[in-house]
Order: sequence, then C-alpha cells, then structure tokens
Amino acid sequence: MSLEHELKTERVSHLDLSGFSAVESGTPMTAVLDKLRADQRHVALITGGGRLIGILTDRDIMRKVANHPTALKSSVDAVMSRDPVTVHPETSAADALRLMDEHHFRNLPVVDEHGAIKGVMTHQAIIDYLAARYPVEVLNRPMAPDRFPRKAEGG
Repeated sequence: MSLEHELKTERVSHLDLSGFSAVESGTPMTAVLDKLRADQRHVALITGGGRLIGILTDRDIMRKVANHPTALKSSVDAVMSRDPVTVHPETSAADALRLMDEHHFRNLPVVDEHGAIKGVMTHQAIIDYLAARYPVEVLNRPMAPDRFPRKAEGG
C-alpha cells in the first residue's frame, strides 16, 4: 500500500486531534492567553452554545494582539477569526491536507454534522501518524542524511 493511498483512505478522526484549547465566546483575551499558556497549545477553538464559532491561532495573536495592547482588554470575539473552515471526522487525511495547503492553514478544526468540536487537525498529527505507521523509516532517518563526517571517527 502506498503512502498516497493510505492518506486517501485514512480518516481525520483516526488522527490525534487533541492539540487545542477550547474557550467560550466572550472570554477575556488575557484569560485565553493564560489558558493557551497553561495547556501549552497554539490554537484556541471558540465555542458558543456548544458549537464552533471561531478560532484563535498564534498567528492571530501576533498580528492582532501583540502590537495592539488595547486588544488584551477585549474579549476573544474581537480578535478571533469567525466561521472557520472546517472538515468532518470522516474526511480523508489527504483531502484535509490539501485544504490546509490551499488555504495556508496550520490548524484545521474538525466538527461533526451538528457543529460539535471533535478536535483540530495539524501537520503534527500527520507526522505522528506516519511515525507510528512507519517507525523505522521515520524515526531512524539521520538528521542530516546528506552530510558525511570529514574524517573517520576516532582518527
């Protein structure tokens, strides 16, 4: 089975989708940043009524908060990206990756047919999947495969 075929048949729901923090709409930005720091995450999925209504990524924080100190006094709703692009749990990993590439996303929310959050797909989720599926090929690869020592070891 080829890697391409595997990614076309593997469903997003089978990947590790846990790399996010969830916060309720209206949460103060300082509280969101504290939660992201405590959870050691780079993305917050914003909920309202149990459904996904927005996303806040580290890129959003750098662009919309870092240079605008007054944004820290607002709620997450003022800074988040509303109505983010999402995929369903049954979407193939290949289709989700293609969507991430087309839109230059690093985080792609996964929601069910009712809008309930199932997780967030990241490139790290794919890397972890590949490392688990092909441990010898992925984990035993030298850090710089094209580099060779200039002299023999011990010489």
